[in-house]
Amino acid sequence: MTEPAQPPRQEPDRVDPVDNAGDGDGKGIYWLLKNVVVGPPVKRLFRPKVEGAEHIPDVGPAIIASNHLSYADWIFMPLVVRRRVTFVAKSDYFTGAGLKGRFQRGFFKGTGQVPIDRSGGSASEGAIRAGMKVLERGELFGIYPEGTRSHDGRLYKGRTGVARLALEAKVPVIPCGVIGTDVVAPPGKIVASLAAPTIKFGEPLDFSRYDGMEKDRLILRAVTDEIMYKIMELSGQEYIDMYATKAKTLEGRATTGAPKKVRKTDT
Repeated sequence: MTEPAQPPRQEPDRVDPVDNAGDGDGKGIYWLLKNVVVGPPVKRLFRPKVEGAEHIPDVGPAIIASNHLSYADWIFMPLVVRRRVTFVAKSDYFTGAGLKGRFQRGFFKGTGQVPIDRSGGSASEGAIRAGMKVLERGELFGIYPEGTRSHDGRLYKGRTGVARLALEAKVPVIPCGVIGTDVVAPPGKIVASLAAPTIKFGEPLDFSRYDGMEKDRLILRAVTDEIMYKIMELSGQEYIDMYATKAKTLEGRATTGAPKKVRKTDT
């Protein structure tokens, strides 16, 4: 007697981390870290100053677009905002194994981070998708338009992803200028000073006049430049009309004596 034919095995669908992260997971951890474990001692030690907090809406979706001087930015800025702010982070932080992996995954989810895969040139698309999901839930999404930390304290040209996200989601952009975090935690150091950083928020920027024009590259550049100008006013930084990644490459080549020609990446 033969065995009955077995149906083909169904492979589980591949889960996209962007589609599942930041969906409310970790809110309890976020509250605990902000209000009990991390927030109170950080506030007592560093006494961060905040200006313009009234510009952040009590409810509803919005993008907070900030300059980026230090890894400490994502600690101090959300700390002075009453609502939870969600950022994107490398997907590697969410896929670790063992006890360390579980702790790391819980920490990054709990601190308002969602994963994106930064390989294969898909980082910007992943960030847009993640941001849209956060904004569709009526929450705050934090973004650093420069795309990386400033290596010399100056403000660099913004990537147009912030403009595309604002136009597609039809939400306001709140410019933010963070001052002094590079003194607290400069590159290569966890903490170097107990200086008090300042976080300034500007009035929400409304780009509804560009509805339906989110695919126009000139409009995206104009919106991004307007956001960066407001960030510059708040932070007081010198503005450089060049991407930070390109500036770092040029500086590195100048230091080593290598040719200064750099592949053009501007969009």
